Amino acid sequence: MMVHLAALPLPYPFDLSFMQRALVAGLVVGAFAPMIGTFLVQKRMSLIGDGIGHLAFAGVAFGAVAGVYPLWTALAVSVAGALGLERLRARRRASGDLALALFFYSGIALGIVLLSRELNPANVLVYLFGQILTVTDGEVLTILGLGVVVAAAILRVRRPLFAVVADEEWARVAGLPVGLLNNLLAVTTAVAVVASMRVVGILLVAGLMVLPVASAQLLARSFRGTMGWAMSIGVGSVVVGLVASRLWDLASGGTIVLVAAATFAIVAVIGGGRSRSGLLRGIGLRGVPPVSPARRDDRSILGDSHSG
Repeated sequence: MMVHLAALPLPYPFDLSFMQRALVAGLVVGAFAPMIGTFLVQKRMSLIGDGIGHLAFAGVAFGAVAGVYPLWTALAVSVAGALGLERLRARRRASGDLALALFFYSGIALGIVLLSRELNPANVLVYLFGQILTVTDGEVLTILGLGVVVAAAILRVRRPLFAVVADEEWARVAGLPVGLLNNLLAVTTAVAVVASMRVVGILLVAGLMVLPVASAQLLARSFRGTMGWAMSIGVGSVVVGLVASRLWDLASGGTIVLVAAATFAIVAVIGGGRSRSGLLRGIGLRGVPPVSPARRDDRSILGDSHSG
């Protein structure tokens, strides 16, 4: 696959093979990370990516100490931790925030303790901060494989999963396998976090999951539209971030997330300006103040189950 990409007449700044590998890996992550994030934001668990990311850090440290490829140990620890987090939440033994904090601090503490026994802890920095420009052909194929698994699983159950994240009690009464779907979301989130480590890093992976969704919510009127916009913004952020990092010699992972944050700021400002213009037009045309946007009968993504 990489041979064919290298043969393509891609323009600067994607003229070199390492940039082409970074582009492929980034496009995959930029698509499936916001896809998962759409469900997490809907479920009001936007920070779960941070918690699982810190568990992944412990897994990376364990792999570095044990001499095992860190991605696989991070995947094992993250999946186990995600299932444990969901079990605590489902059994009401800890609130969502408290359960997340338990795994958040335990993961980072375990990683630090393990790294204290590692002779060269710098080996894990590429996972902590991300270094997409150094991904190998094998890592690109691994990221692509994990991305296909995540996308296939989510698209397969997107409708019942939407029902669960929108109203878990209703989904339970309707006979949907709520526990199984919640576990599936937890596992796919863990896989997405691990697959994104080399692209944006453990510390910023939650940003790529949530920020495109925040922008998409301002642009879309349905859950399906939100997911589509989020994936498009995620992919666009990766492309623009890679170009900027190449042109101005910036940290690629941080640049990608900053582009996603800037996109949200622009969309929010434009959206706010349009809302104010609409209010002024309503006053001028009708002579009376229009109904407040907060009170009108809008079809928000939380209520638009027809498009799930």
